[in-house]
Amino acid sequence: MRMNSEQVDLSVKVIRKYFADAAVWLFGSRVDDTRKGGDFDFYIETALPDIALPMARARGELTDSLGMKVDLAVNNHTGDKPIFRIAKANGVRLA
Repeated sequence: MRMNSEQVDLSVKVIRKYFADAAVWLFGSRVDDTRKGGDFDFYIETALPDIALPMARARGELTDSLGMKVDLAVNNHTGDKPIFRIAKANGVRLA
């Protein structure tokens, strides 16, 4: 996993600031130690019914804090998307 412990702690802290009950995974290129570059992709599971504003705020704060592009896939269990299954199956759980 190409993410140090400080980045993990910071990311979980920011995500839980906006999604208090969140389970958090890192997925995508940052999970593969053989790859280079890439943004941070986080998969978040939450019970929060309205995710639009928290998602925008979390993405902005994470982008500023980590200094690079951040993508969030937020599953509040109101629909099913293939990215949710892929991220959870292939990602690394952070919290």
